[in-house]
Amino acid sequence: MDSGCSANGTVLHLRGRCPDVYIPDGAPVPVAASRVTHLGIGAHADVLEFMAFEGIACCHGRRDLWFGGVTCTDGCADGSKPGIIEVRREEQRLAAEAGEYAIMLQLGYPSPHIRGDGISDLVSDLGEILEATRPQVVYTHNLADKHDTHVAVAVAVIRAIRNLPPTNRPARLTGCEVWRGLDWLPDEDKVVMDVTGHDELACRLNRIFVSQISPGKSYDEAVRGRRAANATFFDPRNPDTSAQAIFGMDMTPLIENPDLDMGAFAASFTERLRQDVANRLLRHSPQGR
Repeated sequence: MDSGCSANGTVLHLRGRCPDVYIPDGAPVPVAASRVTHLGIGAHADVLEFMAFEGIACCHGRRDLWFGGVTCTDGCADGSKPGIIEVRREEQRLAAEAGEYAIMLQLGYPSPHIRGDGISDLVSDLGEILEATRPQVVYTHNLADKHDTHVAVAVAVIRAIRNLPPTNRPARLTGCEVWRGLDWLPDEDKVVMDVTGHDELACRLNRIFVSQISPGKSYDEAVRGRRAANATFFDPRNPDTSAQAIFGMDMTPLIENPDLDMGAFAASFTERLRQDVANRLLRHSPQGR
């Protein structure tokens, strides 16, 4: 389904199924889109609040910085309860309101669509959204995530940004933790996002997603625990400098150099981890035994 909405004087022809555009403060679409400085692009409702919280917290209560959100899929899975698509869509709208987002776009793609040939539709939609918003920073899933839909979204984001003129690309692209933490990254490769002092906002946002939490998955507690663990276990020798930290993978080189292979880029992180482990063992067991 093609849905048009005006942004920056043009029309966004979104190809998702019943796309939803929500602007909490009621600003016109061109105004809401153009003020976005930090854009989160996630696969499902609730992942923005879990993975891109640095951007949400950074912009909350500001009028010179604004967070915008994009949720790519409809949130429906095999065995989902009837009406779950609208329930999750409304939860995401409520989160956008609580987080004071500039704009929240829900594209409504079925997950299998974007994991297959339909990824080109998502790339096209994201390209139009990126042109309309021109964010400085983009958050999405990291390339080592173990959820296929998350990885498909990350690939689509990279492809969409690469299609933009170089002057219109964001200055930073960060791949974030969801279905695989990033504590395994060598410290020099970690993007450390300190979100200390924003517990109240984080809890308020996370608890909105009742449809996710109530079936027996305490995502809200798990996310808070991961952030606390990141902060404490980051440095084994010095006192903690933060209480809550999110780790990210810097994927900016992939948009600065469109010829850089995504697979080789992601594998370079695991290779550095392998080398770090091997070198550490070699120092303490020179004979390898």
